Amino acid sequence: MRNKGAKMIGILSDSHDNLTMIRRAVSLFRSAECSLVIHAGDIVAPFAADELAETGCPVRAVFGNCDGERAGLVRAFQAFGEIREGPWSFEHDGLSLLVTHIEDSRLTTEKRTAWDLLVCGHTHKAEVRKEGSRMIVNPGESCGWVAGIGTVALFDPNKRIAEIIPL
Repeated sequence: MRNKGAKMIGILSDSHDNLTMIRRAVSLFRSAECSLVIHAGDIVAPFAADELAETGCPVRAVFGNCDGERAGLVRAFQAFGEIREGPWSFEHDGLSLLVTHIEDSRLTTEKRTAWDLLVCGHTHKAEVRKEGSRMIVNPGESCGWVAGIGTVALFDPNKRIAEIIPL
């Protein structure tokens, strides 16, 4: 049963050690009073992960293909959240979430895995789409290195809508 009073979920990916953009994302998530922040991979270094502690809420993340210092990232996350190999499925406020760095078509068509929200990254291209009752969100690149602009997403679990927000 979904909690009707559920708060926003902040979503970012591909921050690639850009501390300025990570801090902007953290500020946005704090302003939105997020109850959870999800990072879909490619944080890169533990010093960048440390910035996520300032969200004021738990942070759950998956490793991306550029996250080389994994043991350090795991240690950094211990104080404020958790990072794992994806795909990672968990519940939050009655919502089933599936988080992965690289979207795989098997995840979207798999009948055994029930999820309400799939969060992915890797492409550096922001996208929000629905597949039936399921929502797929790629927040794009928070770093802004490739596209020239960093983006994140806010997901409203009550309305089941996501908004891409430039940093």
